[in-house]
Amino acid sequence: MKQIISKIIKDVIPSSSEEKSKNKIAELALELVEKEVRKYPEIIGLEFGGSFAKGTWLSKDADVDIFVRFKKSTSEADFEKISKKVGFDSLKKYSPYVRYSEHPYVEANIKKTKINVVPFYDVKVGQWKSAADRSTFHTKYMKKSLTPKMKNEVRVLKTFLKINGIYGAEIAKQGLSGYVSEVLILNYGTFENVIKSISKIKENEVIGKATKKFDTAIVIIDPIDGNRNLAAAISDENLGKFVLISRAFKEKPKLEFFKNKKSKISKKHWQNMLVVKFDFKIRSPDIIWGQIKRATSSLTTQLELAGFNVLRSSSHTDQQKEAYLFFLLESRRISQIYAKKGPEFFREDSAKSFIFKNRKNSEIMWIGNDQKIVSIENRKHIEADKFLAYFLKNNLKTGIPKGLEADFKKGYKISIGDKNLSKSIKEAASELISTNGTFLHFN
Repeated sequence: MKQIISKIIKDVIPSSSEEKSKNKIAELALELVEKEVRKYPEIIGLEFGGSFAKGTWLSKDADVDIFVRFKKSTSEADFEKISKKVGFDSLKKYSPYVRYSEHPYVEANIKKTKINVVPFYDVKVGQWKSAADRSTFHTKYMKKSLTPKMKNEVRVLKTFLKINGIYGAEIAKQGLSGYVSEVLILNYGTFENVIKSISKIKENEVIGKATKKFDTAIVIIDPIDGNRNLAAAISDENLGKFVLISRAFKEKPKLEFFKNKKSKISKKHWQNMLVVKFDFKIRSPDIIWGQIKRATSSLTTQLELAGFNVLRSSSHTDQQKEAYLFFLLESRRISQIYAKKGPEFFREDSAKSFIFKNRKNSEIMWIGNDQKIVSIENRKHIEADKFLAYFLKNNLKTGIPKGLEADFKKGYKISIGDKNLSKSIKEAASELISTNGTFLHFN
């Protein structure tokens, strides 16, 4: 394993020329922002943050985060208004645009480097007013705590996570963030130790010092905030991939673990893929991703209640106009009849009520071996696409988040299979009918 890691380290450490180039871009951006912040007494400082400031950035992929420090007394309205104005005015030559986390921030590209202008409040540890308030404390803590060797170990871990598709804290990905990578290296010392520890991690295991109990598969404590569980933002699927890929790498360390491994698609299952497509009014990526994920979850529940077994589901958006909800069904067509189970016959009132409510629509009614009354009834819908069309037409508010109602009212399309899907959308949907590359490492 050590030989593999030493080879990877050489590739992920930025060269001196890359460092000079990145520093020039960062200083240029800082100067531009500095000129603008002088106009506002609410702003009391600027500083670099993120992986660039900590020295954990990857050679071919590094944003430059400029954090704008606001007085604690600044109102939320002024906080957002002034930070956007500073961002847009300072980066106006580079086509700036707004991105959203808890609060909006401005992003632009200078020579293929993303520049983020992020506002935060000047507060003490634990007195957070915005999500970004912790970030500068993270930067100071990691700069002080990570040795030069550990910073390079972070780079190896980030590369490992990225190649295997589980890197990134954004809601679209729900993977492991750069900060989580730093916390893991800080706890375990090296990439090799992280792999060995994660490969044998137990459910509910706590990494770090917690000040309270958390209800997640594992717990990763933020070292500057014992009340914050970093693992809460990681999906179970991505956590599972991390554990499995760590086990596979520990057993048979190979360079191919740092190379893209294609998933294996089972094309015969396209016939059971239900697709909902709609257009939306443009909004921030985090907001639209949150909405379509909630819509997918809600419609999965409705399909299940109607008798359609949803094996997997996911969502996708181009973040500009189109959104898709995907549902892989056990079968797109189900039986005309189903067994409706009622209460045990000993429960007098409940039994009487069940018989009274269901006798009209019941084809057969009997008492089962478990003492429960059973009624055989006919389904209204036996085809998934027709059921969903009926449901959305008549129950839009039940199945769709409020923020998407206006978009759905303008129209949507429901289809089966991949016939009308573009290449990129087919690729996104095919994840539901694929064996992820993580599992293929066990061959």
